[in-house]
Amino acid sequence: MNFKKNRTTPEPEINLIPFIDVLLVVVIFLMLTTSWSRLTEINLTLPAADAQKLTERPKQIILSVTAQGQYAINKSPVGGSSVAALTALLTPMAAKDITLVISADAMASHQAVVNAMEAARRSGLSQITFATQSTESSGS
Repeated sequence: MNFKKNRTTPEPEINLIPFIDVLLVVVIFLMLTTSWSRLTEINLTLPAADAQKLTERPKQIILSVTAQGQYAINKSPVGGSSVAALTALLTPMAAKDITLVISADAMASHQAVVNAMEAARRSGLSQITFATQSTESSGS
């Protein structure tokens, strides 16, 4: 018997070119479908209501912050500019239905506005809003 120990079997070979071709086709397909597909939009006709202007505004406290970091509550200047001084003045005014309106100058420091927000939190005011003006009325 003749047993050959020297059998040579060809090494398996992985051809990457068809694999790359398939991946390129998939990538092109995904690029085309995602860039041109749009979510369907729902056309809604919203109900109309004749709302009257509020004759009485809800209770508000207006806290003004100047560009120099000085504060005024309802147009009366506050003696100190610390969080503790603001908290002492805001605490007696705090109630459930009162909204604090922070009206800060555009050039006011970020720290001055954050101090006003911290004083509001410490005094128990939870409804806080910021006053802004439209670009048409600002004169810019």
